[in-house]
Amino acid sequence: MFTKAKIAERVVESILTRKIRPGERLGEQELADLFGVSRTLVREALMQLQARGFVEVRSRLGWYVVEPSFEEARETYAARRVIEPGMLRDAGKPLQSVIRVLRQHVAEERKTIASCDAGTRSILLADFHVCLAECLGNRFLTAMMVDLSARTTLVSALYQSATDAQVSNDDHAGIVAALADGDSAKAAKLMRAHIDMLAARLDQTLAKVGNSRDRLREALAQAIARKSRSPA
Repeated sequence: MFTKAKIAERVVESILTRKIRPGERLGEQELADLFGVSRTLVREALMQLQARGFVEVRSRLGWYVVEPSFEEARETYAARRVIEPGMLRDAGKPLQSVIRVLRQHVAEERKTIASCDAGTRSILLADFHVCLAECLGNRFLTAMMVDLSARTTLVSALYQSATDAQVSNDDHAGIVAALADGDSAKAAKLMRAHIDMLAARLDQTLAKVGNSRDRLREALAQAIARKSRSPA
């Protein structure tokens, strides 16, 4: 049974994998049918996402995935530039078990890049930042990084051309190596440079809107199918 939190999680997941794009309409009845729940529960989930800045209500039109303005796009990276290096600067030298998890994540990124699986590649690269917060043990920063990563995905879909995934992977590997050496100052510096590189690729002329009901149905249906295959 899907709760409002799980419905919201599936929508955010589909944003992270770029299956749902900025400007996408989210029909209450369609979502209710897909998840097998009431429209009331769907509406509560969408209100939760509205509070987190992912969806909005357009008068007499319904719910839509937000389309961040170019200024909001810049602010997203500015927020990450403050939060993520600060998180690393205070990290000290993580346990070896933490370093193993991070190195495994970076290895999975590299493997997916080689396989040309664009969807999985996208979510792994974004999820590195969430994984990092989780490994450093701060649940509040982890929740914040989930939202910032999804927000960055919306920004990227509107204002960035295709990312050089290998460059991002190399950056992630360098950050983990610095943490493994106990050099948190270097890790913070590398993270700041990584975020600045991504922010520099913002281009207002690239803005475009997604609006495909079929894409929405396919994205959420895949998320539901994965959930049904998961152990109880």
